[in-house]
Amino acid sequence: MRVPLRRLAHSRSGDKGNTSNTAVIAYAPEFYPHIKQQLTADAFKAHYGTLITGTVTRYDVDGLQVLNFVADGALGGGVSRSLAIDNYGKALASAVLRFEVEIPDALSPLLRGPER
Repeated sequence: MRVPLRRLAHSRSGDKGNTSNTAVIAYAPEFYPHIKQQLTADAFKAHYGTLITGTVTRYDVDGLQVLNFVADGALGGGVSRSLAIDNYGKALASAVLRFEVEIPDALSPLLRGPER
């Protein structure tokens, strides 16, 4: 079954200059391997289309079931330089939760939130 990431995980963010930092934290350990396999650095960058102009580096924190993404060139030059008010780390962290992840049907009882 294919579900939005927000049903499997939550996110936290930070930004500094033109760099955004987004952590994706699995709600249950059973979700983490599926998120880790599918939400690669390339998939993270592709999810945002042309918004991220630099590189994306993913750091895996397996013991906590967390993926941390550092995206360079993600904030339109930085919060103080950009006219786009939505280009903050918080907006990017919220948007990643729309990424869709394929999980086994057997994990459906662990899902959180509404179907869509």
